[in-house]
Amino acid sequence: MAIKCGVFKTTYEDDEAIWQTKVSKFWIAALIVLLILFPFVFQGSKYLLHIADSVLIAIIAALGLNILTGFTGQISLGHGAFIGVGAYASGYFMNQFGLPFFACLLIAGFITAIVGMVFGIPSLRLKGLYLAIATLAAQVILEFVFIRWRSVTGGSQGLLVAPASIGGFEFNSEFKFYFLALAFAILAVLTAKNIVRTKPGRAFMAIRDRYISAEIIGVPLFQYKLLAFGISSFFAGVSGSLWAHYIGIITPEHFNVVVSIQYLSMIIIGGLGSIYGTILGTIFIVLLPEILRAISGSLSSSYPILIDIFNALREGIFGLVIIMFLIFEPDGLAHRWKMIKNYWKLWPFSY
Repeated sequence: MAIKCGVFKTTYEDDEAIWQTKVSKFWIAALIVLLILFPFVFQGSKYLLHIADSVLIAIIAALGLNILTGFTGQISLGHGAFIGVGAYASGYFMNQFGLPFFACLLIAGFITAIVGMVFGIPSLRLKGLYLAIATLAAQVILEFVFIRWRSVTGGSQGLLVAPASIGGFEFNSEFKFYFLALAFAILAVLTAKNIVRTKPGRAFMAIRDRYISAEIIGVPLFQYKLLAFGISSFFAGVSGSLWAHYIGIITPEHFNVVVSIQYLSMIIIGGLGSIYGTILGTIFIVLLPEILRAISGSLSSSYPILIDIFNALREGIFGLVIIMFLIFEPDGLAHRWKMIKNYWKLWPFSY
């Protein structure tokens, strides 16, 4: 009589499953339950719910950037502007044509995908720092459009956007919007996870690892690079649409180059080419300024003289923490999490 021991697979389907053990399925289910219970536990704190909403929206855009940069190797410094395209497109079509939220969200995603693919055309000729400068130019051009195309964007005064609604139910508070953002964040994670397991996903990684070899074995570089830009921008457009309907008014300052750098920081700190690393990096970048703000607030009562100095140094501390993190953990939080899991798998017999 055979006795099962350890984790092994007997079918191809088992080997390709996203969650391969019952333990991992249990923890994923537990995490989802905790995420659903979170707003009920902290229903009285609009601040915590706002942070949670911001994290969920940012995860969607960061996943798109990681598909482009982490899995395909195409660096982009214009992701913040692409999020802005989605936000303005969704707000414009809802205000001018009265389209429902879902239609506006999809239109925003596809318009942003087209814009991203247009600016991704130079990727066939450019790579590395040259491509980064080209995408930075896209950021500058789109920021100019946000400010000058007043009939669509409202210019520097901004654009008012109505709250998202489905079937007459309005997501017009932090508590209500949390569930909408959570649903889209989970859908984005599953979509990204499956994209990188498909033929295009493997082509992306082949281009990232060695594009000459990928071209030799028949991977059409231009087609897949443009597809990566399109998918990445679609995620950014969906995230921008959610942000517009959540925040209620959007201005060009919401989508400047600092936002693009923050998203790039999210995927680098989380781990390039890692889905759950993207989630960890997003949480880290969104929470770090809030933690620094809480520390400065706690010092205000005991050390009022130091509070001004700390506020002035807060942005510098933010940058310093990121630099130190990159020095001591260049592979990102995903690698650190993997090391922790491996340690407990072998504990106490690590040898």
